[in-house]
Amino acid sequence: MDARIGTVQAVNSNLLKVKFDEQVIQNEVAMVEVGGLALKAEVIRVRGQVAEIQVFEDTTGVKVGDPVRFSGELLSVELGPGLLGQVYDGLQNPLIELAEQAGFFLERGVDIPGLSRETTWTFTPTAKAGDSLRAGESLGHVPEGLFEHRIMVPFDWPGVWTVKDVAGKGDLKVTDEIATLENGEGETRKARLMQSWPVKIPIRAYAERLRPVEPLVTQVRIIDTFFPVARGGTYCIPGPFGAGKTVLQQITSRHADVDVVIVAACGERAGEVVETLREFPELTDPRTGRSLMERTLIICNTSSMPVASREASVYTGVTLAEYYRQMGLNVLLLADSTSRWAQALREMSGRLEEIPGEEAFPAYLESVIAAFYERGGVVRLHDGSEGSVTIGGTVSPAGGNFEEPVTQSTLKVVGAFHGLSRERSDARRYPAINPLDSWSKYESVVDAAKVAEAKRILREGVEVGQMMKVVGEEGTSIDDFVTHLKAEYLDAVYLQQNAFHEVDAATPAKRQSHVFDRVHDVLARHFSFKDKDEARTFFQELAQLTRDWNFQAQDSEDFHGLEKKLVARIEEVTRHA
Repeated sequence: MDARIGTVQAVNSNLLKVKFDEQVIQNEVAMVEVGGLALKAEVIRVRGQVAEIQVFEDTTGVKVGDPVRFSGELLSVELGPGLLGQVYDGLQNPLIELAEQAGFFLERGVDIPGLSRETTWTFTPTAKAGDSLRAGESLGHVPEGLFEHRIMVPFDWPGVWTVKDVAGKGDLKVTDEIATLENGEGETRKARLMQSWPVKIPIRAYAERLRPVEPLVTQVRIIDTFFPVARGGTYCIPGPFGAGKTVLQQITSRHADVDVVIVAACGERAGEVVETLREFPELTDPRTGRSLMERTLIICNTSSMPVASREASVYTGVTLAEYYRQMGLNVLLLADSTSRWAQALREMSGRLEEIPGEEAFPAYLESVIAAFYERGGVVRLHDGSEGSVTIGGTVSPAGGNFEEPVTQSTLKVVGAFHGLSRERSDARRYPAINPLDSWSKYESVVDAAKVAEAKRILREGVEVGQMMKVVGEEGTSIDDFVTHLKAEYLDAVYLQQNAFHEVDAATPAKRQSHVFDRVHDVLARHFSFKDKDEARTFFQELAQLTRDWNFQAQDSEDFHGLEKKLVARIEEVTRHA
C-alpha cells in the first residue's frame, strides 16, 4: 500500500489528532515527521477524517501542521533466528545496539531492525518440492543456541500451499528467500528466513488448542505444592512494593521447567530492570550449565521511558512467546508489572476523553487484561507436537490493596493467585506468598488430600496465634498450642525457602513429594506433651533438623542421615506419648 500523509491538528502530550484524506486503519503505524526525525506512533482511534494516534517517543517540538506519514502496516515485530539473548525495548529495538549508536541517552527517531541483517544462519531444509503445507508448518531449520529454530510458512498465509522449490543447505541471512510456494488459485509467494506479525493479533497457526493440565514445576515449594501453575496456564503475583515480586519472578525464570523465558519489564522502575540486566547474563542455567541468557529474551520498558511503549512491550512479549510456541517449545512469559501497563491505558483513556471506570481506569480494562492472558495456553501443532505459553504477571496495587481494579480484573481470568503479604515480607518469611489468601485451580505435584489437610492446620494455627495475642499463651489449651506449633513448623521448613542456598533454592517435584510426606506425617500425628515448654522445645528441634535436611543434596549421605535422625526423633516422642 502506498504511503499516505496527514497533518497534525492537535497535540496533547503524546496523543495527536491527525487529519487525513485517504483510508486509515485501526492500530496502523504512523510516522510523525518533526525536525528531520520520524517519530513512531500507532493509530488508536479513527473518527471520520481524523485519526487519534499515540506517539511512542517524546513529542517535544511537534506542532499543528506537521506531516504524519501512514504506513499502511499494523504495529508488528520481526520473527526469526537471533531473538534469544537479546534485550529489546517495547518496539523491538535492540537496546545494546541502540546504546552503541546513540550513547547512554537514547535519541528520538532512531529505529533499528529487531533482527540483524548481517548475521548468517546455516539453513537446513526439511520440506521438498511438491509438499503441501499450511501456515506454521516447517520449511527447514537453523541452529539457534540450544534449539533447532524452525523456519515456518508465514502465519498469515491462508489455506494450503504447494512447495515449488526450496533452498539447499547453506548460510543465509534473515532477508534471504528460502522457498517458493503456490496455492490452489495459482498465486505464488516467496518465504524468507524471517517474517513479521502484528503484535495485537494472536498467532493461531496450529491444529488444536488444549486444556492446561500438566503441572509446571517451578521448584518453589509453596507454589508447586500449595498453589501450582499448569504448563500453558496463567497466574498473577500481586503484592505491595518491596514484597519480593521481582525476586520471585527471577527465581521462577531460572528454575522453571520451560525451554524459553521472556521477561517483559513493562513500566518497572529503572533500578530493578538494571538489576535484571546485570544479573541474568551472570546466572548459570541449571539445566545446561551455560548462561541463562541463551534461552532468555528481555523486553525492557522502564517507567522513565515513554508511557505509550508500556502497552507495546506487553504485546511484543506475548507475540514473541507465541512464535517460539509454534516451534513446539514451552515458553514462560513474565510481565512485570501489569499495573504500570494499566496505568498507561488509564493515561491514554483520559486524553481520549473516554468515560472513566473505577478509579479512572478505562471501562474496558477487564476485557483488555482478559485478552492478554487468553493468549497463554497449550496448543497441538499441525505436525502433532505440542507447545505452550505460560503467562505470569505481577500486579503492584497501591498500598497492597487487592480490591483495586487491576488486581480484581486479573483475578477473574487467571488460574492461580500468588498474593504477597507485607506482614510475611516484614517478618522475612520468603517467598512472601500468603498461604491463606492465595489459591490455584491447577493440580499439585503432591497428593491433594494431604495438601488440604496441611492448609487446614495452617488456617487453625493462625487462628490460635491470633487468639494468643489477646488471651496469652497461658489462656490457650495444650491441644490448640500444639496446632499452632505445627502450623509454624510447616511454615518454617516448607513454605519458606532460601533463594541464596545452592540446594534449598530449587526443590524438584520428586524431592517436594518426599519431603512433604515427612512433614505431613508430623502434622497428622497426635502428640501428648507434659507442658507447653516441652512441646515448644520438640518443635524447635524438629524445625532445625528439617531445615538442615533441606540444605543437603538429594540422596547424599548427609541427606539420608538427617532423615533418619528426623524419623527417630518423631518416633521417640510418639512412643513416650
